[in-house]
Amino acid sequence: MAEPLLKVAGLQAFYGESHILHGVDFEIREGEVVTLLGRNGVGKTTTLKSVMGVVTQRTGSVRFAGGETIELASNRIARLGIAYCPEERGIFSSLNVEENLMLPPAVKAGGMTVEEIYGLFPNLLERRRSQGTKLSGGEQQMLAIGRILRTGATLLLLDEPTEGLAPVIVQKIGEVLQTLKSRGFTILLVEQNFRFAATFADRHYVMEDGRVIDHLTAGEVEKNIGKLNEYLGV
Repeated sequence: MAEPLLKVAGLQAFYGESHILHGVDFEIREGEVVTLLGRNGVGKTTTLKSVMGVVTQRTGSVRFAGGETIELASNRIARLGIAYCPEERGIFSSLNVEENLMLPPAVKAGGMTVEEIYGLFPNLLERRRSQGTKLSGGEQQMLAIGRILRTGATLLLLDEPTEGLAPVIVQKIGEVLQTLKSRGFTILLVEQNFRFAATFADRHYVMEDGRVIDHLTAGEVEKNIGKLNEYLGV
């Protein structure tokens, strides 16, 4: 079997003296959608930030496309083809939609064109001259995802993309993630709504207290609903 596109082993992470991750282990194969599930505060976002190199106090191993990245700065990790979409979205309020889309540099060949992004998110085409401050929460999330698709990244790290959004927008985000998967993108998704994630994710890792404590394939979700509810505090 081919080596995983991303393999995380023994990942430890710290914020100052606070020890957040305690030996996280998981892997993702090319073209998969994999979720990190768990209650708030268990280390899911810190895991994404550590993979991206945003958390600099980290030890262990993070291998991407066969190469070790644990010692690399975040800008060098981005150039390998990894992109991070934070929960807070990071939209520049003084720029309009199209200016926000054009802001990140293309780090690798093969990124989507602005026209392709508008095809995924027709709302953004309609609002392309609107400032970031005038977008709804759903439109901001579409813009945040669209922005990283221009970069040429092949591994997308998405942090709570459906948080606080109306059901119709959640459905749209799900359709887009299905489309991205069909186009060969690999996605690591932090998501509280495991029923949403289960509609398209291949596998799920459950985190607790800074560690991965369980692993379920898509086919195992339904028969483990009770255990998942207990893990997630539903």
